Amino acid sequence: MAKVYVLMGKSSTGKDTVYKRLMEESDSLKSVVIYTTRPMREGEEDGREYYFISDEKLNELQSEGKIIEYREYNTVFGIWKYFTVDDGQIDRNSDNKFLVIGTLEAYTKFVSYYGKDQVVPIYIEVDDRTRIHRAIMREDNEKTPKYAEMCRRFLADEEDFSEDKISAAGIGRRFHNFDLEKCVSEILDIIEK
Repeated sequence: MAKVYVLMGKSSTGKDTVYKRLMEESDSLKSVVIYTTRPMREGEEDGREYYFISDEKLNELQSEGKIIEYREYNTVFGIWKYFTVDDGQIDRNSDNKFLVIGTLEAYTKFVSYYGKDQVVPIYIEVDDRTRIHRAIMREDNEKTPKYAEMCRRFLADEEDFSEDKISAAGIGRRFHNFDLEKCVSEILDIIEK
């Protein structure tokens, strides 16, 4: 039976970095690329970080019943949608281990779709000061920084990842990403069991 590991945390906790390291260091993990309608950032590549598609293509996938989980954010640039598609990337009947980046809401939808026995939460966190610093540094490196959107995401995370919601989702263990090596090592211990 397949296992789906959902890597989640507030914005700027280092999810992308942890994800890349886990994929580099584990021979047993297979990646799952989610979809978005947001514009591609500098340095991103279609099919690597996300599949970047149009709203029309999203509507097509929805009408075909292929959406596993879906969320949208009303950003300062309009509505951006993120979603996972049942497109053959995850073979639930295999013995494979799959890694996907998601939100707390996405995690609960994965559990509803695949079952609690097939979905494992990997919740990473850092303190707010570190998150803000990382977010500013990331925006500083963009050709067109989007500081207002950065602030909106930071504030939205306070509600989206409230302690009540984390508890309601049944997430107990947390991985602190203050020391990347230690964080990755602790997560690999769970995945490689």
